[in-house]
Amino acid sequence: MPAFPESILITGGAGFVGGNLAVFLKRRHPSTRVIAMDNLHRPGSELNLLRLRGGAMEFVKGDIRFANEFPTGPFEAIIECSAEPSVLAGYADSPDYLMETNFLGTYRCLEKARQWQSNFLFLSTSRVYLIALLEAHPWRESETRFEWLDVAGAPISSQGVREESASQGARSLYGLTKFASEGLIEESRAGFGLRAAINRCGVIAGPWQMGKVDQGVVSLWVLRHYFGKPLSYIGYGGTGKQVRDALHVDDLCELVEEQLANFTAWDGWLGNVGGGLGNSISLRELTVICQQIIGRQTTLGKETISRQADLRLFIADCRRLFARTAWRPRHDVKQTGTDIFNWVRAHERELQSLV
Repeated sequence: MPAFPESILITGGAGFVGGNLAVFLKRRHPSTRVIAMDNLHRPGSELNLLRLRGGAMEFVKGDIRFANEFPTGPFEAIIECSAEPSVLAGYADSPDYLMETNFLGTYRCLEKARQWQSNFLFLSTSRVYLIALLEAHPWRESETRFEWLDVAGAPISSQGVREESASQGARSLYGLTKFASEGLIEESRAGFGLRAAINRCGVIAGPWQMGKVDQGVVSLWVLRHYFGKPLSYIGYGGTGKQVRDALHVDDLCELVEEQLANFTAWDGWLGNVGGGLGNSISLRELTVICQQIIGRQTTLGKETISRQADLRLFIADCRRLFARTAWRPRHDVKQTGTDIFNWVRAHERELQSLV
């Protein structure tokens, strides 16, 4: 049986996903050296920093845009999950930080992986899929959500979006940086023999996520309900019927653990990693779940005009993933919301100023 890596560098290690991965992997593999690297750019990362320093992993402040800020290697594995994650990034302000972090930063990480001969696991995004393709696929409106229809031969079905749906076209600036990074990784595999795998993640949710309007919707919904702050259904008539699938961060951590433990079997993998149809939810349905969990309602407004780069529907078709592993998501959306609620309740004082 392949041995688990003795050393792992996690970029974006004080962020939501990176921080959870660092804590999870160190707890499960105490003899592995786990180094979390982060530039602490995102508000709220200081809370994750306290959590990291309370564990046995190491923290290094560094920015992946600059080669000289990486910790001294080598590392057996690099997990690249640093990013400017907002789909609205770069539209209202300069896209420089987005482009430099999400593309140039990936290049810097790949060069380190080449230098150190590290296994390279990249967390990409469902936003690599074309907005026009997703929006044009036939759909219907039910009482609480929008739903895709099955069309013979289409790369999208009621089960979700298949991997081959990615092609040329507009996908948001954020999606472009991730799609370009995927291409750079494939070039590094072909040109330099890099061992790499790519997970296309959709909505990831769970404790320690500082949800915002443009990123982290499940956490945002729980936080706003808990603190009694207003929310709005934005776009598509303001009905709250937009749908996303949600994956609990602990479920993602378990898959990453499996991939790291047998990386040879995953080398060259590129595919969807999401909650799938079974873990999909509309904003309206999420509102009901939050009210059930928290026992409190909040003010709900509506804005009928859709935001730039928004999507009516996104569900990942994960059948390619399920065909190669026994791994399956173990948490449904209600359990995910409950875990977030328990975390918010335990850290109420620190979180109140961030909502």
